[in-house]
Amino acid sequence: MQQLSRPARRAFLVVHVAVSVGWFGLTLGLLTLSITGYTTRSPEMAEIAYRAMKIFGDWLVIPIALASLLSGLVLSLGTRWGLARHRWVHTKFWLTVVTVLLSVFSLRPGINRLAAEAAAGTPVPDINLVVAPSVATATYLFITAISVLKPWGLTERGSRLRDSQPAGARDVRAVRSS
Repeated sequence: MQQLSRPARRAFLVVHVAVSVGWFGLTLGLLTLSITGYTTRSPEMAEIAYRAMKIFGDWLVIPIALASLLSGLVLSLGTRWGLARHRWVHTKFWLTVVTVLLSVFSLRPGINRLAAEAAAGTPVPDINLVVAPSVATATYLFITAISVLKPWGLTERGSRLRDSQPAGARDVRAVRSS
């Protein structure tokens, strides 16, 4: 893929950070609501918590998750980082894919089931809806940490690409990234 221009890269970076932070905040909100629904002794409070989770799940989870995944994909493919050159980018990508899939195929159906039970007056608290946002929150913190720290170096593909470049091109890149 062709490298993004500096203004385009910056725009995608702003979008990516904004939606990723939004996804993290959304997950914290879902965690708070799920803990409330799980621990309350009030059926009314549980119903409110699960209905609020359903609103978040129906309107925000998928669009924000996909926006985070797609903006990160554009950034990785349109910059020097690449998708499979650095282990941290590769790890971040696959963790994001897994969390998007879990959000779509596990979290949302669980929320919908509990919201329907709550509407019928028979919500049965489900620890899985506490565990899922807890794991997601920890995953997003980990993804954030590796985005900032950029650990682990190059992948095998990244090493091959670096070694295939002429020595002068590597020196220019090193100076530019400093």
